[in-house]
Amino acid sequence: MPKDEQSLELSPTLILRAYAAGVFPMADGAETDGVFWVDPRQRGVFPLDAFHVPRRLARRIRAGGFEVTVDRDFDAVIDACADRDETWINGDIRRLYLALHRMGYAHSVEVRMDGALAGGLYGVRMGAAFFGESMFHRRTDASKIALVYLVARLRVGGFRLLDSQFTTDHLARFGATSVPRERYHGMLDLALREVGDFDALPQGATPDEVLQASTQTS
Repeated sequence: MPKDEQSLELSPTLILRAYAAGVFPMADGAETDGVFWVDPRQRGVFPLDAFHVPRRLARRIRAGGFEVTVDRDFDAVIDACADRDETWINGDIRRLYLALHRMGYAHSVEVRMDGALAGGLYGVRMGAAFFGESMFHRRTDASKIALVYLVARLRVGGFRLLDSQFTTDHLARFGATSVPRERYHGMLDLALREVGDFDALPQGATPDEVLQASTQTS
């Protein structure tokens, strides 16, 4: 949809209502105030039954040398995602998603290497849908590892939808695709009727267990 100034007071509840309607917020830049609402004609999604892990990445995951955690450092993940030349994460969005995290709706996946935060992602969970918001990396493959661990968690937990908002060439390598707005809204309605278990996958799952849970590799 076109950019619109918000007509309602921004709140975590308003954000959740927007997601349930297929709409998500963005800002024009880190220093701007307020948000605009987006409902793309073509929506990016990951079909969870067809997620693709490239063979080289699977070897990297099996080799280890990293630690993956969930919801241990949400603040640091959203700040790292915003730390780039161009960002749609402003102060309002940071405040709202930190509140959603405290309410149990927003989650982060963190990847640490040599004890330091190397990459990660965050998003919002509702019903059996997960809305991916942003990801970052400071070390090679760190954000990709976070994505694989997220998908394993969603598949084990019975989730039906992983929304990537848009599709890029990078995400397409993992199976992301674009669907028309009307089809996306139908997928969303079905996913919101069910309840996914975000904690079904133990945080101590081994790399082999994660790869097996995520999908076949090739």
